[in-house]
Amino acid sequence: MNKPFTPGALDSLCANPPPIAGLADGERSGRILRQRGQHEVFCGLTSIIWLHRKMQDAFFLIVGSRTCAHLMQSAAGVMIFSEPRFATAIMEERDLAGLADMHDELDGVVERLLARRPDIRMLVLVGSCPSEVIKLDLARAAERLDARHQPARRVIAYSGSGIETTFTQGEDNFLAALLADAARRPPAGTQSPVRLVVAGCLADVVEDQFARLFAALGIDGVTFLPGRSATETLTIGPGTRYVLAQPYLGATAAALEKAGATRIDALFPLGGEGTRAWLAAIADAFGVAPSLFEAVIAKPLQRAAEATGHYRDWLAGKRVFFFPDSQLEPSLARYLQSELGAEIVEVGSPYLHREHVAGELALLSPDVLVSEGQDVDRQIDRCRAASPDLIVCGLGLANPFEAEGRVTKWSIEFAFTPIQGFEQAGDLAELFARPLMRASLLDGAASRERLS
Repeated sequence: MNKPFTPGALDSLCANPPPIAGLADGERSGRILRQRGQHEVFCGLTSIIWLHRKMQDAFFLIVGSRTCAHLMQSAAGVMIFSEPRFATAIMEERDLAGLADMHDELDGVVERLLARRPDIRMLVLVGSCPSEVIKLDLARAAERLDARHQPARRVIAYSGSGIETTFTQGEDNFLAALLADAARRPPAGTQSPVRLVVAGCLADVVEDQFARLFAALGIDGVTFLPGRSATETLTIGPGTRYVLAQPYLGATAAALEKAGATRIDALFPLGGEGTRAWLAAIADAFGVAPSLFEAVIAKPLQRAAEATGHYRDWLAGKRVFFFPDSQLEPSLARYLQSELGAEIVEVGSPYLHREHVAGELALLSPDVLVSEGQDVDRQIDRCRAASPDLIVCGLGLANPFEAEGRVTKWSIEFAFTPIQGFEQAGDLAELFARPLMRASLLDGAASRERLS
């Protein structure tokens, strides 16, 4: 079975990293380069894009500006006549100037929303940069509205502000708020604590695949966080184990442990081998016989290897540079290197939960630079000097790099696309291979045009 990794083992591995030109003394601690300069990432509001699709009876109400609304509309591609499960309560100039009672105005918006959408079972108030600048207490507002509308509806709040969060951290704050809300409410009847919590938003198809694998392994009492319904109850006790499906859930992990759950240390389920290691750690924790485990995963693992193999020639030996964006970067880099034979130049991440990603980093080649945070201009300089075959970065950097003739991949796609599990291993490989394939086709067309 999978052997757990420890931060101490990672420290030992990274004790003597190779020197890197251009880094001043004190900028680097062991293998990790800590950057504290200008950074370019989406704010935590954007995680609503996949959260609102997951929870069919929840509604996310952002308390923010028109800029917040335009960001969400653009990110989701929502048409004006559609009925999504999120919206923005627009804060006008008089709100920001303190000329209106924001709590009264918010109550009015909520009443109109709930009257129009009786299907809502959980209303989530989401803080933004403007609401936090004027110190609007959404937690208190949520308590007031929850008391008014329960038991038919639950109301909770969390911060998705770009001041405090980046991209995927919005999901982390939301899940932590869900757990805090569950702890405040009395359990339904005599419900027993769940045995296993799989924490991290997964596409329904991926959740179904994992549920079938858990059933085949004889592991029952499994719940996924978040669930598909806001009315699902979650009871956690000292016998509950949890495993992370996403690497950016620091606050969620802390909330689960506060409730008494114990973490299962594992790689993250990206690629065939990553998924195998993730499931092996879970199976080991629940005493599943090794023979049963190997029998259950044999065919899915084979399908993952075959699907990935279609793209290995495109990625083997290719040099890849990751800019920080989603905190998925260490796991993606490990997958590219170990399963597709790519060479990783740098792995940037907005933040490293060292205990959670220790196993991922330990499997990377010792000469790979791992950077935490960002100093975007200096990182761009390092990227240009390295001249990688593929740059994984945000949309704001992709176009300028493409204009320089470099091949890029939008990192946001790895958060919006189902990539976890055996059956998605080929899709994950294709996401990396597609820009290289496109560049090859364009180069071929340009060559034929020159010859003609």
